[in-house]
Amino acid sequence: MSGKNAYERFVRPLLFAFDPEMAHHFALRVLRASGVPSLKSFRPDARPTTVFGITFPHPVGLAAGFDKNGVALPAWAALGFGFVEIGTITAKPQPGNPKPRIFRLPRQQALINRLGFNNEGAEVIAGRLQRLREFGGWPHIPVGINIGKSKATPLEEAIEDYLFSFRKLAAFADYVALNVSSPNTPGLRSLQEKTALSNLLGAIRQENSGAKPLLLKIAPDLTEPELEDVIAACEANQVAGLIATNTTIDHTAIPNHLDEQGGLSGKPLREKSTAMIRAIRARTQLPIIASGGIFDGESAREKLAAGAQLLQVYTGYIYRGPALLREIVDALGA
Repeated sequence: MSGKNAYERFVRPLLFAFDPEMAHHFALRVLRASGVPSLKSFRPDARPTTVFGITFPHPVGLAAGFDKNGVALPAWAALGFGFVEIGTITAKPQPGNPKPRIFRLPRQQALINRLGFNNEGAEVIAGRLQRLREFGGWPHIPVGINIGKSKATPLEEAIEDYLFSFRKLAAFADYVALNVSSPNTPGLRSLQEKTALSNLLGAIRQENSGAKPLLLKIAPDLTEPELEDVIAACEANQVAGLIATNTTIDHTAIPNHLDEQGGLSGKPLREKSTAMIRAIRARTQLPIIASGGIFDGESAREKLAAGAQLLQVYTGYIYRGPALLREIVDALGA
C-alpha cells in the first residue's frame, strides 16, 4: 500500500476527532444529502462477475452494519460499490446496547463494536425501501438484506422472528443473509449449532421456495467440527452461499489496556477470516463472500485465492476511504 490518499490525510482525521458512532451517523447524513453525480468520481471500472445467479458490476461490496436501516442506498451505488448489504435488521425495532459501543484502535487499524443490532425494525425499513422503489431511487447494484434475531425474542421463538423479517423484506432483496454469528446478541451464536441451524434454515427455505438466494453469515471462531455441521446444514437446505466472516471474539491482538467487550474487526481479523475461507473451500463448493481485514489489493487477492468469489469491506473502508474500491478492483485486474 503506497502513501496516504486524500481521505486518509484530510477527511479521516476530522471524522476521528469525533465519537465513532457520532462520526458514523454524520457520514450517513452527508451521503444521504450528497448529490449522486458528485460521488461518481470514486467508481472503479466494471469487472462483472456472476455468483448465485446474480450479476455484480464488480466483486467488492459494502458489508452489513454500515447502513443498518437502508437510508443511503443510492449513495453506495454512486460511490462505486459492486453491491451493498443493509442491516442487520430485526423483526422488532431495538435501540441496541448501551453507549459507548464502538471503539477505534488506529494503531491496530481495527474496530471493536458491541452495537447489538440497533435498527428501526423490519416493518419500518420495508416501508422505506418501498418508497425508494416507488419514487425511482432504487440503486442499479444488487442489494442484499441481512436479518437477525430480535434481542427480546427468546431463542425458542427465533424461527418466527426471522420469518417475520424475511416476509417483510425479501421482496426488496437480491439476496437475503441470515446473521447467526454476531457476538453482541446474547445466545445468538447458539443458532449455528447443528439442530438449531437446520431448523432455522429449513423454515426459511420453505418460506422462500427458491425465490431468493439465501446466504448464511458465520463466525470466524467456529471449530472444525462446528464448521462441518454448518456446511452440512447449508447444503441440506439449499443455502446459496456463505459470508465469511463476522467479527471475532478473539482479542489476543489487542493490548489489554485498549481492549473492550464486543466483536473485533479490521486488520487483526484478516488471517482468521482467510483461514476460515480456506477451511470452507476445502469442504464445499458453496460460493463465499469474504469479509474481514480487507484493506488493500493484496488482502483482497488473498481472499479470492483462498476460495472467495465476492468481497465485502467495512472497517477497511472507514480507515482507507472511497479510493479503496478502485484500488482493490484495479489490483484484481492486474
